[in-house]
Amino acid sequence: MAGLPATAGIAATMPKSYIKRILNARVYDVARETPVDEAVLMTRRLGNRVWLKREDLQPVFSFKLRGAYNKMNRLSEAQRARGVVAASAGNHAQGLAMAAQKMNVRATIVMPRTTPLIKVDAVRNRGARVVLHGDSFEEAAAYAANLVAEKNLVYVHPFDDPDVIAGQGTIGMEIVRQHQQPLDALFVPVGGGGLLAGVAAYVKYVWPKTRIVGVEPEDAACLLLALQRGRRDILPEVGLFADGCAVAQVGKETFRVIRDTVDEVITISTDEMCAAIKDIFEDTRSIAEPAGALALAGLKKYVERTGVTGQDLLAIVSGANTNFDRLRYISERTEIGEHREAVISATIPEQPGSFRAFCSALGRRNITEFNYRFADNASAQVFVGLSVVPGGEDLAELLAELARRGYVTEDLTDNEVAKLHIRYMVGGHAPESVDNERVYRVEFPERPGALLGFLSGLGQRWNISMFHYRNHGAAYGRILVGVQVPAGERREFEKVLEALNYRYWEETANRAYQLYLGKRAPTSAES
Repeated sequence: MAGLPATAGIAATMPKSYIKRILNARVYDVARETPVDEAVLMTRRLGNRVWLKREDLQPVFSFKLRGAYNKMNRLSEAQRARGVVAASAGNHAQGLAMAAQKMNVRATIVMPRTTPLIKVDAVRNRGARVVLHGDSFEEAAAYAANLVAEKNLVYVHPFDDPDVIAGQGTIGMEIVRQHQQPLDALFVPVGGGGLLAGVAAYVKYVWPKTRIVGVEPEDAACLLLALQRGRRDILPEVGLFADGCAVAQVGKETFRVIRDTVDEVITISTDEMCAAIKDIFEDTRSIAEPAGALALAGLKKYVERTGVTGQDLLAIVSGANTNFDRLRYISERTEIGEHREAVISATIPEQPGSFRAFCSALGRRNITEFNYRFADNASAQVFVGLSVVPGGEDLAELLAELARRGYVTEDLTDNEVAKLHIRYMVGGHAPESVDNERVYRVEFPERPGALLGFLSGLGQRWNISMFHYRNHGAAYGRILVGVQVPAGERREFEKVLEALNYRYWEETANRAYQLYLGKRAPTSAES
């Protein structure tokens, strides 16, 4: 997280021109004035009054409709006649497609190939032409720029445009009117910064003491990077889970506004987003997309860090466009993100009654997962998931109790290999014949043919000794692969991985792999 320069006297320094732009924005031909609802369950849990601005209730299930329509209204008749083009991961695309349909304007939308199908279909159903290109917003934007030059189309930027910013700023205007009393803090998701800039410009002008907090994914924190360096810069890699915020560089105009109006930026993990999706569902019975739950996740983190109580805190639920099959992955990660599930490994004696004794040591805690396979006559490794009380003390007490009873345990709750792969692979150690096994965790954009492309890229020089891949509905796939690579050839092998241009991590030393899948260390009797 990062703080911004103090905003005292903000009315004198902020871009006042945006107030008039926002007041004059034309959005309600297509957009709805969405409610500000109290999240009753979150209010009780956090000890603060928690409010949700429900932009997931828009006709396109996202706030993006506001900025797109306002921009379209500002185009001349000649510009509309040329047709419009945009690059978008989905929500801006839907908003622009709906605006173009209403105004009878031809629209071409360039979308990354990683865009959830639900968003692609929604854009096509609005009458727009969809072009799938690249794996990121930046690649899609570059292709859209080519179409502008080749076909004389008018480019409608998803965030870095004053009219788009002003359209999004109408959300801030509604919040002020609906809540009436100044909020203590307002939490806004950040991709390119259009929503944050528009909302912050209006709210900070009317309520100068309200703390404005931008919230970004940890793996797509382009605003935080800009603040740290004092200038806009490009992230070398962008995580795709929160596809609505998967932007490598914050906008030029949005950054100008944000620097004068925003107090703080908080970054959020994937697990924390998943937990916030569950929180929104429990309070509203609606399912937010990952980017849509980002602000609430930031609100929760802010309360945990500061310890504030009795305050009025509002989070913008920015959208609800997510593929149904992604819910499986979200559900799996939710309990860990909420710190309600722990994953541990324990060594128990390989003898009759040891399972029962170990379960007895766990007490009356709810066991969510239990994996085991016979390894040798001396001891066994068991992989256990169990419900715990948030805060960490419950787990610490359990591990201490198990230690007192003579069990050797390891906490794997934050081990990505354990959570993503090992829990589905517990089945035995590598045989003695497997030499020089190196283990890598690889991420690649999830699209048809991507897995085959990965395998083809590896070639046939090195033998694959272990492989795990599971499609869980996210925007990127994950592989755990074991490859027999002699010591003298490891740099060559990693050059092959680097040439594939996928993110990877070596996990040969990962404890979860060593405990459950690697070569079993010889027992004292064997040695």
